[in-house]
Amino acid sequence: MLLKLEPDIQVVGTAEDGSAAVQIVDKERPDLVLMDLKMPVMNGIEATRQIRTKFPEVKVLVLTTYNDDEWVLDAIQAGASGYLLKDTPRNELIKAIKGTVTGKTYVDPAIAGKVLEQVSSHQTQPTSLITSKLTEREIDVLRLIAKGLNNAEISERLFLSEGTVRNHVSFILAKLGLSDRTQAAVIAIQHGLQ
Repeated sequence: MLLKLEPDIQVVGTAEDGSAAVQIVDKERPDLVLMDLKMPVMNGIEATRQIRTKFPEVKVLVLTTYNDDEWVLDAIQAGASGYLLKDTPRNELIKAIKGTVTGKTYVDPAIAGKVLEQVSSHQTQPTSLITSKLTEREIDVLRLIAKGLNNAEISERLFLSEGTVRNHVSFILAKLGLSDRTQAAVIAIQHGLQ
């Protein structure tokens, strides 16, 4: 009901479980899915994983009451582009939905510290494994992705066209075998590229 009040947001379906969500995405191909995590039949982590694998162009923004470290990291590793708690104010939720569609990443401030702490404590691979696969400019772009900047902001910061930044992002994802910017940011943080 809240989203239907927004003139530039169209709700194309709702699902009671993760399996139904995957089916709706297959039929409707939305730009974004607002995903809860604890659901019957198939939980939101598995639904996110299936949606991002089958429909990589569809963004998933988690909106849940669960702020446990394990849930957060599992959702991000499954391909979620952001993670918000259900007590997020309406205006922040709308901003996050619109921003996620354009490539921004949102993590609820109440759990952002936990996420960074968890990711940095899982730092297992040396930076050289990434740096050996990427050009110097791609590493610059990856560092800025890890800071949450979108293509326009990276473009402005590095004095590149948005098209060039898009190309760099595509190359980074391909070279590192990743499916989206959120995974790239996590990998960058795990490898100390901040």
